[in-house]
Amino acid sequence: MDDRLIVALDVPNALDGLAMAERLGPAVGFYKIGLGMLTTGGLALANELKGDHGKRIFLDLKLFDIPNTIEAATRGLAAFDIDFLTVQGDPHVVRAAKEGAGPQMKILAVTVLTSLDRSDLDANLVIDGSVAEIALARAEAALAAGADGVIASPHEAAAIRTLPQAAGKLIVTPGVRPAGADKGDQKRVMTPADAIAAGADHIVVGRPITRAADPKAAAEAILAALP
Repeated sequence: MDDRLIVALDVPNALDGLAMAERLGPAVGFYKIGLGMLTTGGLALANELKGDHGKRIFLDLKLFDIPNTIEAATRGLAAFDIDFLTVQGDPHVVRAAKEGAGPQMKILAVTVLTSLDRSDLDANLVIDGSVAEIALARAEAALAAGADGVIASPHEAAAIRTLPQAAGKLIVTPGVRPAGADKGDQKRVMTPADAIAAGADHIVVGRPITRAADPKAAAEAILAALP
C-alpha cells in the first residue's frame, strides 16, 4: 500500500467509516479521523482499523489549550496507538504535546487551515503578511519547538521544505483535489501529483474519494497519478 495517500473519513459515524474502509479495502492503508467523528465512535473506529485491519491512523483534533491539559490529553491519546496527531502550531502547545506523545505517535503542527485566505486571517486579527508568509513562520516556530512535522497547504510545502528545521520532518497536505474536482470549502488547493512534487510526504483526500460512485477506483486513480 502507498501510504502517501491518507483518506479522510469525514463521515457521520464509526459504522459509516468502517463501511467506507471496507469498500476501499487494500487500496488504502492510512486513514484520517477528525474531530467531527470524535463523539460518534471515532476512537473505537481508530482502534478497529489499527488493530483488526492493520491500517495507519491520523487523528486530526487540532488540539489547543494550556500546556498541562495538552500533555495530559496527548498522553491519553497515545494509548490508542495513533500514528499522527494534530495540534495547533503554537510552540507551547507543540512542546507539551511532545511531552505526552511518547516515542511512537508523531505530533503534526497546524500552520494555516487550507480553508482560510487573507480575508479570514484579517477577521481573526492575525498579523499582516501573506498566507504563505504566515504559514512559513508558523511552520518554522513549530518545528523549532519539536514538532515531528506540519500540516500545510500544498502551496506552502515547497517553501517549508527549504527550512533548515524541516530536515527529516513530515509535511502533510490537506486541500488536495484531483483535477476537475469540486473544491468544496477548500481555498488553497493543488492536485495530488503536484502536492507530492512540491514536497509533501502525505496528501489528505476526503470527499473526492468518499463521495465518489466508486471510492476504491477514485483512490486507485489518485495513487496511480502520484510521481
